[in-house]
Amino acid sequence: MTPAKMVKKSKPAKATPKTKPATKAKSPVASKASAAPTTTPAATPASQGLVRLLEDDGTISKGKDPNLPKDTLLYLYEQMVQVREFDRRMLMLQRQGRIGFYGPILGQEAATVGSVAAMEKRDWVFPALREGAAAMMRGLSLTEAINQLIGNGADRCKGRQMPCHYTLKEGNYYGMSSVIGTQISHAVGAAMAARLRGDDVVILGFLGDGATSANDFHCGMNFAAVYQSPCILFCQNNQWAISVPISKQSASETLAQKGKAYGMPYVRVDGNDVLAVYSVTKAAVERARSGGGPTFIEAVTYRRLGHSSSDDPTKYRDEAEVKAWEKKDPVDRFRAYLTKKGLWNETKEVAFKESIAQRVNDAIAAAEKNGPPADESLVTDVYAQVTPQLKEQLSEVLALEGRSVNQGAFPL
Repeated sequence: MTPAKMVKKSKPAKATPKTKPATKAKSPVASKASAAPTTTPAATPASQGLVRLLEDDGTISKGKDPNLPKDTLLYLYEQMVQVREFDRRMLMLQRQGRIGFYGPILGQEAATVGSVAAMEKRDWVFPALREGAAAMMRGLSLTEAINQLIGNGADRCKGRQMPCHYTLKEGNYYGMSSVIGTQISHAVGAAMAARLRGDDVVILGFLGDGATSANDFHCGMNFAAVYQSPCILFCQNNQWAISVPISKQSASETLAQKGKAYGMPYVRVDGNDVLAVYSVTKAAVERARSGGGPTFIEAVTYRRLGHSSSDDPTKYRDEAEVKAWEKKDPVDRFRAYLTKKGLWNETKEVAFKESIAQRVNDAIAAAEKNGPPADESLVTDVYAQVTPQLKEQLSEVLALEGRSVNQGAFPL
């Protein structure tokens, strides 16, 4: 059975009579997985219960290949490799003091790229904390992304947002927030607004495993299911909410099965398999657009680096666990698949990586030419018209310090 059919056949769970014990989930899109350890995630990635198309070596079973167009396959690979190189370079810039903060995506490229690629341009993306690649896929240039990381004068947020918190209204990409789970309610509400307006757009709302412990998750899931909001709530279960393992976030066997409690279809997918992620998300999009309501997707993946450039994961997790997940690398797996199909080879790989490295280098050079935000940006955008009081306060600050506001402010 294909992922698309699996999603379409899902039905809201019926209430269990009070006189009988609760039954196990029978939904065709849900299945059991190994019970979570008491303190840390499993040392080796569990595959039981996952929708999976690609094996670890890039092979695919007969009849499982979604046979996506060549252009789509190469686009998926390009985006995954680009964000990996971008991550590598931005982390280097942070260590050099050229940007203040960065949150890497290493290990989660397939979950982000595969899900966003399954949406149409008219659909909206509501990111959590690790979906910067989605903004780039929606039109945010590398230079604009680095402008935001620096917080310079060309930054569309004027240096006011924390680094890695992109916004791209024209790309239907909602501004990112560090407040855990708030975007869930926003995504569900936006989808409901679209439905009331008769607009057939679909909303893709991201969340992490830690967000399933937030009130917004429960409110958003319940509202979406009751009102059949045309959205997809996509949980990137990367096993760690900063230093808190998934075993301390939930006693459920899977996060996916939480969809059953709220009465919506749910899928558990191998988040390191870009073809599986794309397929289940595409099916959920079609279902939502046709009036079938929301879907909850749990993408089982892994954050291989720290939560951010300020985090040291060696303090709370075993390196053997990281090594085990490296063998499940989403980029390597997909490259092997493309090679077996005759769409990729080592010569193309070398030239492609050089091209992407040059793109990033050019973007860094362009962004670092921009100066700091104008001093006046401290008081603009607070009111429609800058008040006399704010103008007076800015003048006093500039006079008191005897220099521009931005002088010597960064690097730290």
